[in-house]
Amino acid sequence: MQIYMVGGAVRDMLRGMEAQDRDFVVVGATPEQMLSLGFERVGKDFPVFLHPETKEEYALARKEIKTGDKHTDFEFIFDADVTLEEDVERRDFTCNALVYNPETDEVIDFVGGKQDIANKIIRHINAEHFVEDPLRVLRMCRFAAQLDFTIAPETMVLAQKMVGEGMLQHLTKERVWQEFYKALCTSHFSKFILVMRECGALQEILPEVEELWQMPEILEYHPEGNSGAHTILTLEKGADLPPLAKYALLLHDIGKTITKPDILPHHYMHDINGISLVQKIGKRLKVPKAFTHAAYTAALYHMRFFRVPDMRLGKLRDFVADVTDNFRNENLLNLLFEVCRCDMCGRALEPNAEEQARYKKAVELCRQVFVILSPLKATDIPNFDKLPKDAAFAAKWREYQIEQLQKNKNF
Repeated sequence: MQIYMVGGAVRDMLRGMEAQDRDFVVVGATPEQMLSLGFERVGKDFPVFLHPETKEEYALARKEIKTGDKHTDFEFIFDADVTLEEDVERRDFTCNALVYNPETDEVIDFVGGKQDIANKIIRHINAEHFVEDPLRVLRMCRFAAQLDFTIAPETMVLAQKMVGEGMLQHLTKERVWQEFYKALCTSHFSKFILVMRECGALQEILPEVEELWQMPEILEYHPEGNSGAHTILTLEKGADLPPLAKYALLLHDIGKTITKPDILPHHYMHDINGISLVQKIGKRLKVPKAFTHAAYTAALYHMRFFRVPDMRLGKLRDFVADVTDNFRNENLLNLLFEVCRCDMCGRALEPNAEEQARYKKAVELCRQVFVILSPLKATDIPNFDKLPKDAAFAAKWREYQIEQLQKNKNF
């Protein structure tokens, strides 16, 4: 029996980074031997074991035989005679196929992974094995974002062929979202979208976003020329934002794809139009509700936000109440601030002093409204006990809130 560290942990070690998760492969062993050593078996489809002390994963070396079209349609061969090189051969990319021998402190490289890591390239190992798993197309896009690597030309061609043959249709929505979420957690999510677009996966999975590149912008304000390029620039401005905010940025202008022939698409109610598309995408891809709600908030309110400095107190109160679910969710307000900042700055044109001042004023006003009104309770209304709790009570409550804003010198 020989134990090796494999995969991303070895890749990150060579890049001078601390590995988040360590995985191990065991060569020359049987499940019975692993159990006898105190390992706990957790894999259903193939033997994966948890170390009795560290709880790290140890998988038996294996070979794979494709049995169907789905991502999970494989038959696994576990045999003590499966070699380390045979186990490596089934893996996806050279950068993920390095092996570390802790006994000799040696990195074993059967596939040229060291050179590809040095050159920041994602390259498939074996074309025959690669095309057996359509999820690898999305993993390719995700690793491009996670590692900030480029795709080897032959790997891109292979991925394009797989997409063109409809292989992504065999992926479950859960696995698609899983890769999508991992990409959202990186600082190069925009690269994930661009690589998806290059290989055709964006058209297959998010055709609504792909269509943004067909939506023209007014060059005076958006020299980048189209809504897709603008969306990428906003994502680059928000590279370090949380996943919720980046997902909201991706879809904030999605309503521009609903057009009217005689009106520029980005002028025609794209905030309102975006709502149905955000919900449609969320349902189709089984996006978690928090992400759909964040994107809904960004799509619906990002245009109105820049009108905040011109709003009367009643309208301002209503705007903040709507965004924050009646002053219960300040996080959504902060998310909207970030989306609007990236929207303003995500252009091939720097925002001028007037635009920056307007943005800052809108943020200040919204924050002040939230700070003043969020602690209030309906029972604070004078003579609350004597007021009828009928349909008119909501109007009384709103009127009281506006009165509290009027008392503040900043309004």
